[in-house]
Formats: sequence, C-alpha cells, structure tokens
Amino acid sequence: MNTREVATTEPMTLAFEVTVSSVQELSPNFRRITFGGYALRDFGVNGDSLDLRIKLMIPSLAADGTELPLPAFEMTEAGWYREWLAMDPAVRGSMRTYTVRSSRLDSVYPEIDVDFVMHFDDHGHGGPAANWALNAKPGDAITIIGPNNRAALCRTAENYGGIEWRPGLAQRVLLAGDETALPAISAILESLPAYMSGHAILEVPEAGDFQELESAADVQITWLARGASIGRSRPHGELLQDAVRKAVPVPGWVGLKAADGGAGPEPEDVNVDVDILWETPARMETGAIAATKNPDMPAGAMPFYAWIAGEAAVIKDMRRYLVRDVGIDRKQVAFMGYWRQGKAEG
Repeated sequence: MNTREVATTEPMTLAFEVTVSSVQELSPNFRRITFGGYALRDFGVNGDSLDLRIKLMIPSLAADGTELPLPAFEMTEAGWYREWLAMDPAVRGSMRTYTVRSSRLDSVYPEIDVDFVMHFDDHGHGGPAANWALNAKPGDAITIIGPNNRAALCRTAENYGGIEWRPGLAQRVLLAGDETALPAISAILESLPAYMSGHAILEVPEAGDFQELESAADVQITWLARGASIGRSRPHGELLQDAVRKAVPVPGWVGLKAADGGAGPEPEDVNVDVDILWETPARMETGAIAATKNPDMPAGAMPFYAWIAGEAAVIKDMRRYLVRDVGIDRKQVAFMGYWRQGKAEG
C-alpha cells in the first residue's frame, strides 16, 4: 500500500478491546494498570509515545454493581465520538482521557501501561475512572480509543493529534504540571536527548508520590508535595506556580535575541468554567501567530520551549505569567488545562 492509499483509507484512530493484565500500586495516590490484547498490534504512533492521549471507555454498572458489557464500536466515517454519543447512555459507559505511560507493543502479547490518580473526596467518592481503577483486576475488559499505527505516514509521533509535545529546535525546556501531568512528563523525560537542558517541576498530593524518573537530558527535576509535612495541605497549584516563577524569572529570559526580551502582550482571557484552556503551537490559528512576539518566526524555531499542564485555573495563571510577564513567544509553549476543579472531564 502506498502513502497516498494509507492517507485516504486508514482512520487515524481505532477502538481497541483490551483486558487488564496487572495492577500495581505505585504510591499512595497512583495506581498503574497494564492493559493487554492482540488488538494492540495495531496501536501506536510509530515513535515515542511522549504525552500521547487516549480515551478510556469506563463500563457502566448495573443495579447490582456488576459491570455492563460495553457496546462495540463500528468506527464509522461519522467518527468514533459521534458513534459513542449515539449509543444508549445507560450502557455506553463513561469516557475519560488518560496518557500512555509506557508500552511494549512489539511483545508477543502487546501491552500498555496507564497510571491512574486515585483521587477521592472525604467521603470516599471518586469519579468513574478512579472508582473503576480502585476495583480493577486482571481479566477485566475495557475499550480504548487510540492511534492506528497503520495511519502513521512517517517515523515520528507528530501524525497523531493526541500528542502536543513539539519542542522543535529548542534546546532548553520547561515541563511543569500537577499529578495528572506526571505520566506525560515522565514519558517525555525518558525521550529527551542528552543535548537538552532545563527544568521539570511536578506537584503531587504527598511526598510518598515522588517517583524515580530517568532522562538522558540535563534536566533538573523538582518534586513538590502539597501534603501535611508542614502540618497543613497547601492549595492546589500554589507550590507549582511559585516554582515556575523561580525557574523562569523575568524579564525577557528566553528571547530569541536581546531585542526580543521584556514583557509580552496580555493573552486573551479564557473563562475556564466554560471553555477548555488548550493553547498549543500546533493548534494556534494563523491570526494568533501573527500577533505573537516574533510573527516572522514559525513555531518551534526558537531555543526555548515550555509544556505546562494541570488544573485549568492554575494553568491560566501560569499562562499569564509566562506570556505577559516573562515575554515567552506563544508559539513556543503549550498550555493545557487537563481538568477543572469541581467539574467532570471527558
């Protein structure tokens, strides 16, 4: 099959029916679930998974607490999401977005690992994904919507829309996020070449959630625990914001040349209670690029790149600081509101 045929006949995403292979307790607030299945032979991006996003279809529960079988996807031309919306809400399950932490797709029995944040309120109530993960056991079935490796047109991961990490020519990087971004940041760190340097800043619920991370790059990894080591829990994102300000001081720290230094424009406001905060170089429209500090430079052409993800209101504040106060060109940074306080996410 030639490249033209692949582009016109292969869907970018497929529905993969998999089962739980194993469950591992990583820390007080993280549980790793390994999914396996021969269907995963067609899964992947023909490159590093980086911050690869997938959709997990969490089964609904019957009145007696047993899981209802998930309807099968036909992956019609209308698209998997419309197909899912058209299913009976009582049996289609809940859809949640997760990151592939690691994979072994070339194994005889292909597998992928997904790390779940085990977040519950004071009454022990969690969202559909956390509740499912709490009770998951080997053999449990689930459906994953993810990339079709036959649709990749080259040996890079950039063909799939579920990847935002695109540093371009940058040699200095900033990675920052809360516990929901930890799997993505961990996978990105493992992929970085030795010539890169920078900072990775991770805020998690408690010190017991710190993990051993590996990277060939000269990246300083900073762990921040909100928990009660100081007698009280810090507000979500407070430690992360303070650490980012220290790692990226003002003014004009990352200008392409001296004339580019200094503060930047006020970014347009995003109401995170209504809209999703998701601004990445790959998604910016031409008009927005023209309004950036270096409109003559394409995305990825400058020496610094930042990747910031977590709770939307926290990300919004860091977006304002990095764009307005530090003056980072918006083509060189990805801001992603992975979730919103008090709101269920898909």
